[in-house]
Amino acid sequence: MPQIELLSVSTPRMYKTQPANKTVGPSVGRCSCTLLKSGSRLHARSRCVSSVSATLQHQFIQHTDRLTATTMASGVKVTDEVIAVFNDMKVRKAQANEDEKRKRKKAILFCLSKDLKNIVLDDGKEILLGDLGTTVQDPYQHFVKMLPPDDCRYALYDATYETKETKKEDLVFIFWAPDNAPLKSKMIYASSKDAIKRKFEGIKHEWQVNGLEDLKDRHTLAEKLGGSSVVSLEGSPI
Repeated sequence: MPQIELLSVSTPRMYKTQPANKTVGPSVGRCSCTLLKSGSRLHARSRCVSSVSATLQHQFIQHTDRLTATTMASGVKVTDEVIAVFNDMKVRKAQANEDEKRKRKKAILFCLSKDLKNIVLDDGKEILLGDLGTTVQDPYQHFVKMLPPDDCRYALYDATYETKETKKEDLVFIFWAPDNAPLKSKMIYASSKDAIKRKFEGIKHEWQVNGLEDLKDRHTLAEKLGGSSVVSLEGSPI
């Protein structure tokens, strides 16, 4: 029999637990929330007597749902496929043949699985070096168009840029959290970010982006990579 643990949790001011038949917000009634922990899962049960407005009940349930979603995300795992892609992008093989070079990833997206338990490859959302100059003319702009406008993602982008001194390549870890993504999605992705970052050892550049306005001008990425010393990104002058 799994151990059941009763947890206390801070709730919005209007929902503080009140004794029976005491005033809750503008109404008189009873409103209670029970959080039960069984193993690594958190279950929220709420009950509001009918004298509390329907709107208040709805907001109260939304609050407990967000708590549940965030707690569930703390146990998210990163799949072996994601780790393998990172290791392949991180290590540049000097002796790689042409076929291996063409299959090398320039950029790729990662997402949460449907059951929210794993971080997985976002199917088909990648750019290969072999695509450059054929199906992809500007890898940066193509990458921007791959991002979903209304949901969150993690990404790796292998940036090629020039400074005033030399030409460089660096991996950039990007957390895409657009403003119009669902609140629950933003909470789960934000609380799961450390899980994937721990697997991406050696990443020097991290960029959180909240809208296309931050992305469409490549100056912002150039600033992350090297500030004013960067003179071009993906062959285009800054």
